[in-house]
Amino acid sequence: MTHTAKVAPRRFAGRIPPFLPVPLRDRHNGWTAVRQGEFIGFLAETGSVSAALREVGMSRQSAYELRKRPGAEGFAAAWDAALGKPFRKVTGEDLVRLAYGGMVRPIMRGGRYCGTSIKPNASALLRLMDRLDRAVLREQGLDGG
Repeated sequence: MTHTAKVAPRRFAGRIPPFLPVPLRDRHNGWTAVRQGEFIGFLAETGSVSAALREVGMSRQSAYELRKRPGAEGFAAAWDAALGKPFRKVTGEDLVRLAYGGMVRPIMRGGRYCGTSIKPNASALLRLMDRLDRAVLREQGLDGG
């Protein structure tokens, strides 16, 4: 995708948390996981929702609808972080989705968006397994409590 932002790039110095893409049907012209990551990356680079949407070829209305959908908490947190707002911690439900679906990570270099990575999260799987082990021990009365 060619970079044609009409808004002057800013030097994004913050950290965008990896996020779970909003679960949607795959459509070539829709909000794919990669397109979600690209939007967050361009949003961090430009600081402008409109400019980021121009870069990914999506409408403002569809972006705000996507942000409100069930399962969009990670996307919304990444959106907020890209604009410099604090982000939330990972929940148990997030761990399940991370372990099975992977995370979208916008890649920033020198404050500029340069790509999106999607990869599974083995750490989330291990944390999830640990939680399940502890729950079984509690249920069996073997947790030492």
